[in-house]
Amino acid sequence: MASTDSNLKIVHGEAGYVLEDVPHFSDYIPNLPTYPNPLRSNPAYSVVKQYFVHVDDTVPQKVVVHKDSPRGVHFRRAGPRQKVYFKSEDVRACIVTCGGLCPGLNTVIREIVCGLSYMYGVNNVIGIDGGYRGFYSKNTITLTPKVVNDIHKRGGTFLGTSRGGHDTKKIVDSIQDRGINQVYIIGGDGTQRGASVIYEEIRRRGLKVAVVGIPKTIDNDIPVIDKSFGFDTAVEEAQRAINAAHVEAESAENGIGVVKLMGRYSGFIAMYATLASRDVDCCLIPESPFFLEGNGGLFEFIEKRLKENGHMVIVIAEGAGQDLLAEENAQAMNEKDASGNKLLQDVGLWISQRIKDYFSRKNKMAITLKYIDPTYMIRAVPSNASDNVYCTLLAQSAVHGAMAGFTGYTSGLVNGRQTYIPFQVSY
Repeated sequence: MASTDSNLKIVHGEAGYVLEDVPHFSDYIPNLPTYPNPLRSNPAYSVVKQYFVHVDDTVPQKVVVHKDSPRGVHFRRAGPRQKVYFKSEDVRACIVTCGGLCPGLNTVIREIVCGLSYMYGVNNVIGIDGGYRGFYSKNTITLTPKVVNDIHKRGGTFLGTSRGGHDTKKIVDSIQDRGINQVYIIGGDGTQRGASVIYEEIRRRGLKVAVVGIPKTIDNDIPVIDKSFGFDTAVEEAQRAINAAHVEAESAENGIGVVKLMGRYSGFIAMYATLASRDVDCCLIPESPFFLEGNGGLFEFIEKRLKENGHMVIVIAEGAGQDLLAEENAQAMNEKDASGNKLLQDVGLWISQRIKDYFSRKNKMAITLKYIDPTYMIRAVPSNASDNVYCTLLAQSAVHGAMAGFTGYTSGLVNGRQTYIPFQVSY
């Protein structure tokens, strides 16, 4: 039994089964023709014939359940379908990257282009230059497997990016005028919200245009998916900064190394980098409030650690301690960037200065503090092997879904399986 709840396509089944389904062309365009999947006759993908995704395949959001608990929320499983809703020669696809940089962006771009070309015979793919505003203010870039062949070896984004610039009418007008019928949007939660609005306008106009999101957040802070691409690379690259801080700290009397890592609202990078390093004495993350002075405070812990070890390393996520900064500068805490994200104060510099002030004021011991902020070094590097594989799976899953007529979804990993997640759930 299907129903609609706040524009979300819900399917209910027995034993408390709930499918949060993604939109499909057939929901609003009647009598669309279908075609055999080109993978059937592609010798390089002949094995796929055995593995076409069944129409009822879904993936549970929760895998840990009790014997009497309901089956719970599921998402549609990603992968190639036996029938597609586009002829290969009719596809005109575009790719856009928005927001901040992240390792793996170029890999996703490359694998969308190569997936469309090699799996489905699509030869008409363009890149939108410079984020959302590129739809209506910049030229496009022709993308072929040859053009994108080596871009995964570089950091950043081959297409350029920007924050803001989202004008729904202008964007959809541009999509319509250019004859684009598949839109692949790579970006964070603000970008995915924008993609959802674009999808709604396209649906309102009754256009046969697939709008597909690939979630990008180096912080790994999208609750519904297992992890976001670029995260493994960020943790690996963060080791260099932590190691440098450790070397500096242990080379000086009462040495303190402070490393600020990314993590606006979640401390996954800081926490995983800490666990991987084993050189970190204190890890501060947004999920765990802390205080500075008094019994059980950070200053007391630092003093104790220096007396025990003679040096220490502190890792702090950029979103940690923002409540403490707000007490000192309430006005600055209300500022936002072009994407609508709250502008965070530099907690690394702040806490470094507070530590120096404390020991100077107490006059208990002389310290040597080194502060390292590798943020832009980490997010600008190429993705590592693990992220390259993950980016490939995300990109190919996105392509399979668009060709099968699904739209208004994000491609993501849930409990180890590639899935299609409705936009409303993914941000």
